[in-house]
Amino acid sequence: MSLRERKKLVAWRAIRTAAFWLFEERGFEAVSVEEIAAAADVSHSAFFNYFASKEAVVFDQDPEQRNQWRAIMADRPADEALWDSLTAILISFAETFRDHFSLQRRLNERSPTRAKSSWDVIDEQFLADLREWVASRTVDGDPMLSTLQLNLSLAAHNTAYHTWGSPNPSPSACAS
Repeated sequence: MSLRERKKLVAWRAIRTAAFWLFEERGFEAVSVEEIAAAADVSHSAFFNYFASKEAVVFDQDPEQRNQWRAIMADRPADEALWDSLTAILISFAETFRDHFSLQRRLNERSPTRAKSSWDVIDEQFLADLREWVASRTVDGDPMLSTLQLNLSLAAHNTAYHTWGSPNPSPSACAS
């Protein structure tokens, strides 16, 4: 990564960190783009060089995130059982991005206008990459069985996300 790219990434992360801190402290709706920019020590227009909107601060993927989860997938032994690999991948994914997931979940709970489907926490690109990875592991295997294992592991991941930290999770929350 060039110096310019590294500096842009540092600025992107500084804006995001400032925004997350403000959202956590005061709630998503109570924070303006101007306040985020000031907290990150950038101009209002500089904020928009990195993010299209306040919502994008929460939902945009870190520029290095895709490489991180692809590395998690690539690190699985080729001879490992698919179910074991999926379990390890989803646990590693959750551990790697837990702080971001935790904030997204709190914002969803406290900010009804921001709440989205349960899958907003698992980026569409991650799902596409995971499906592609599963397909690469099923060349000689049963595609129906591998698809079933993938879907079951994602259902378990979704349930864990929705019940994480909840003393009495509601069945409807888990079904989202």
